[in-house]
Amino acid sequence: MNETLRTILERRSVKKYKPDPVAKDLIEQVVEAGTFAATGRNLQSPIIIAVTNKAVRDELSRINAEVMGASGDPFYGAPCVLVVLADKSVSRNYIYDGSLVMGNLMLAATSLGLGSCWIHRAKETFELPEGKALLKKLGIDGDFEGIGNCVIGYADCPQPEAKPRKENWVYFVE
Repeated sequence: MNETLRTILERRSVKKYKPDPVAKDLIEQVVEAGTFAATGRNLQSPIIIAVTNKAVRDELSRINAEVMGASGDPFYGAPCVLVVLADKSVSRNYIYDGSLVMGNLMLAATSLGLGSCWIHRAKETFELPEGKALLKKLGIDGDFEGIGNCVIGYADCPQPEAKPRKENWVYFVE
């Protein structure tokens, strides 16, 4: 089977990570793949914030948990969070653009032997004063909306099994 297709078919959401830091060269490869996601009219509205600083990672986790009314770690212990935001003023397709970036990040992580998972609530996180303050502190200006948090790291669990595909997923018109 083609390596790309195998990666697509084998990617799963990982929900338990080892605390080991991810090697910087692997993070760089994953984020580079994210930057090559298709975007509407190639306007490239998304940005990626690669968070490996434990204090910032833990703050994002805390805010994310509060948004969903919980107190645990919604990032499942992953040591690296790749936050995807997109500038709403650049393209009306910004949500789709950012979603494709998220897909590329997860596939790239899988291809490099890393686990990944899309964690929601980035939109709500960066609508809050704390989220806006973090962007300001990082020098990020623009009309950004959070699209998703892609957590990556070394899985601390067996590879999850694929669920059966639903019936009537595809219709051929020949």
